[in-house]
Amino acid sequence: MYDRVLLATDGTVASENATSHAIDLTVAHDANLHALYVVDESVYTAYSGDEYVDSAEGPEHGLTEHGRETLETIRTDTDDRGIEVVTAMQHGDPVERITNYADEHDVSLIVLGTKHRSAEYRALLGSVTDRVLRLTGRPALVVKTEPNS
Repeated sequence: MYDRVLLATDGTVASENATSHAIDLTVAHDANLHALYVVDESVYTAYSGDEYVDSAEGPEHGLTEHGRETLETIRTDTDDRGIEVVTAMQHGDPVERITNYADEHDVSLIVLGTKHRSAEYRALLGSVTDRVLRLTGRPALVVKTEPNS
């Protein structure tokens, strides 16, 4: 049923829970696993001045390093289960990058994590997961995590 599973991760607790589900699904369906971490450009371009983007201590560096660590953890988790994983890190808008990656790699399932939040919270701040679900034509699995986790 699922040949290629895409795990979209941001390294949060919600994504860690989604990682477990993605790995289990990959094993159960003898599928290929892709893990994608998107460095959200809107986070680091919100800082004034280009010196932050170019600096080794700037927000882009921190987010990129967090992405490397997150993908390495996923590699370790999949190695422990005997699964090969294709990892990728991209920069840009997370929604656009996730949906484009899914299309480019013809994934059969997108797995995303989210914190269970009120409708008011989501309406005010939005949600990458919500927007991916609205924009993709591919099957998607959302793994909810309680906000206190």
